[in-house]
Amino acid sequence: MRPYLAAEPALRRLELIVTRRLDGLLQGEHLGLVPGQGSEPAEARPYQAGDDVRRIDWNVTARTAAPHVRDLVVDRELEVWTLLDATASMDFGTAKMEKRELALAAVAAVGFLTQRTGNRIGAHLLHGGGVRRLPARTGRPHLMALLQAMFGLPRTSPGVAEPPLAAALEQLGRVVRRRGLVVVVSDFLDDPRSWEGPLRRLGVRHQVLAVEVVDPRELALPDVGVLTLIDPESGRRREVSTGDARLRLRYTEAAAAQRAAISAALRGTGATHLRLRTDGDWVRDLVEHVLRQRRLARLAPAPRATAVRGGPDGDTTSGSPSPDRSEGRGPRESGVVPEGHAAPGGPWGRGPGGEAA
Repeated sequence: MRPYLAAEPALRRLELIVTRRLDGLLQGEHLGLVPGQGSEPAEARPYQAGDDVRRIDWNVTARTAAPHVRDLVVDRELEVWTLLDATASMDFGTAKMEKRELALAAVAAVGFLTQRTGNRIGAHLLHGGGVRRLPARTGRPHLMALLQAMFGLPRTSPGVAEPPLAAALEQLGRVVRRRGLVVVVSDFLDDPRSWEGPLRRLGVRHQVLAVEVVDPRELALPDVGVLTLIDPESGRRREVSTGDARLRLRYTEAAAAQRAAISAALRGTGATHLRLRTDGDWVRDLVEHVLRQRRLARLAPAPRATAVRGGPDGDTTSGSPSPDRSEGRGPRESGVVPEGHAAPGGPWGRGPGGEAA
């Protein structure tokens, strides 16, 4: 059977799961950074020759005794980019699914819930053959084609050299110029010092969601006798006696230290961190993450936008300060996607707007 024929039923079932359990959480509008023909009022400014008299703010005019007009913030679509790690280490799973399948489900959840409002989604696929780029477009047919391409990625043979995660992040940062939402789905098993810098640089322009995919056997080793372990990325083999209690304890401690280092590195980049496990309910984990981000956004003060005349291209630009990414502060939201001062970066709580730079 052709890969796309095998993928279609699985993707339809996945879409049904996402829309049934997550529908309504990520709905709303995304406001750009540039004033224009929108519906959301921005700051008032003194009237200048050529301004539309219909936009005169009579309340401010009466208080200041000078004519003032109020600009509007233009509505923009959100551009979403996903980086899917499909290297050999993701072809592993001992619970409900493999890590690769869980990663595909996470990408599908983001895609199904953002494409219905006219947003664009594209992808970079990291696998044994290199990094494959799928351009960002709108519509369900494009999303299904993108997911089918992910579904049909071939598995990498053990020992085949693969590009590191850091190289894929660097390429994504060079290609994606428009501000938006970047979703990185990986197990992040590469040395955090290699990918921490590129991920931090991505966060300067974009809102970044890092989805860490974990299998329970990567955290603890069961007592099942002698195991033959294979490193999927190097092909090395080693026999391990799991009956040794001290070995299992050392394994658990080393795994905990590794995950703590990954969490610290992601926290240092300013990315929003979501951990999904192959033995858990990934939809529930995603819902809890979204609701937590919504609560944090409600506690944060809304930034004030100030219109500034004469940008570098001669257009009116917004002088609103960028949210503080390190502390998770951003515009106030209703639901998950913003209300009023919406977070243009997307449904995950904070980040810069979706206007082209």
